[in-house]
Amino acid sequence: MAELRERALRCVTCAHLASSRKNVVFGVGDIHSPLMFVGEAPGADEDVTGEPFVGAAGQLLTKVIQTMGLSREKVYIGNVLKCRPDTPGQTKGNRKPTHEEMRTCLPYLQEQIRIIQPKVIVALGATAVEGLFGRSPIFITKLRGQWMQYEGIDVMPTYHPSYVLRNQSLATKRETWEDMLAAMGRLGMEISEKQRGYFLR
Repeated sequence: MAELRERALRCVTCAHLASSRKNVVFGVGDIHSPLMFVGEAPGADEDVTGEPFVGAAGQLLTKVIQTMGLSREKVYIGNVLKCRPDTPGQTKGNRKPTHEEMRTCLPYLQEQIRIIQPKVIVALGATAVEGLFGRSPIFITKLRGQWMQYEGIDVMPTYHPSYVLRNQSLATKRETWEDMLAAMGRLGMEISEKQRGYFLR
């Protein structure tokens, strides 16, 4: 993994991304974890720190992981894209990575998955699913909660934490949590009644 990380840090295949990035955001966590979270691409906060999911969405993801009875250090967190998508002409905000950008960068994620060999991957948002599976745009509202398979690994698509932050409804929170409960069940984790009851009312 260290060798793969060094390769990623030196990568300039996407010249427009390499020239605009502050840091390559490779991934963090336990490379022996049975649980892996995959997002789409780094944002501005991640570009500065070099660590995935550290902004507002990342803080929510950390809370979700902790509510599962785990910690960021006990799981692995990565993205389809290792560089922040450039935003020419914009002073703030992020953009969705293009299909070509994801296709170019995907081998790094694929190798991470082969090294880690997780039992469950949680795909955070529609773009993560598109990048991971090479599928055309999909609606995460239709796909979430339904198990998929990636090279024999169970994949649970769910909402991206930023979507949950924008849609603060109890239903959205519960659906996201049900996906986490499904992942916990597939991993054979003990689930308390308190955990089962979150966001029901």
